[in-house]
Amino acid sequence: MDIKHFRVKAKLSQLELAEKLNVTQGAISQWEVGLSAPRIELLPKLAEVLNCSIDELIRYRKEE
Repeated sequence: MDIKHFRVKAKLSQLELAEKLNVTQGAISQWEVGLSAPRIELLPKLAEVLNCSIDELIRYRKEE
């Protein structure tokens, strides 16, 4: 899951995304570095805010 890719694409800061999801900026940071993951019930809202599908959030891998 590469939330950072979609967050940057949506031109949102970690704090802005956190406010939209009613979570802390620290939670967003932990998701982005892989220390934790969003609760499953947050995925629909996260996908909506980031303008992507839940499938894209889960399956996205950076092209190298």
